[in-house]
Amino acid sequence: MNTKNKSLLKIAIAVFSLMLFVISINGCGEKDEFGVGPVKDEMKLAPIDNNLVAKGKQIFDVKCVSCHKFDTRLVGPPLKDVTKRRRPEWIMNQILNPTEMTMKDPIAKQLFAQYLVQMTFQDVTHDDARAILEYFRAVDNNQITAQ
Repeated sequence: MNTKNKSLLKIAIAVFSLMLFVISINGCGEKDEFGVGPVKDEMKLAPIDNNLVAKGKQIFDVKCVSCHKFDTRLVGPPLKDVTKRRRPEWIMNQILNPTEMTMKDPIAKQLFAQYLVQMTFQDVTHDDARAILEYFRAVDNNQITAQ
């Protein structure tokens, strides 16, 4: 093995060791999939609540529909099956904390790079975001049809 290859091998071992160290310090559990924001604990979701669905649809129609559709791209990504692709905690944090999510969460960064538009905070409460999530769940479970 020549000197150049030995140097590359040493660098690769150092990088790998550093990665293991970072993972051991930070962990790599499900909390990483929660995103960045006020929702830090795992959400225990009950069966879909139709009252929350109605409230969520109403909020979505006022605050979200100008940028999001379910089956097609508008300004932001299509939302069909979002509850099957993302954890509920991540969805809530994206709704409640979109700017910081774009800066710090790898998935949100990737979406920003793809759609080139920063999602803005729509002045929703935690309860509003939870209702929007319930609306998404109902659409994704074919309990209602998104318009």
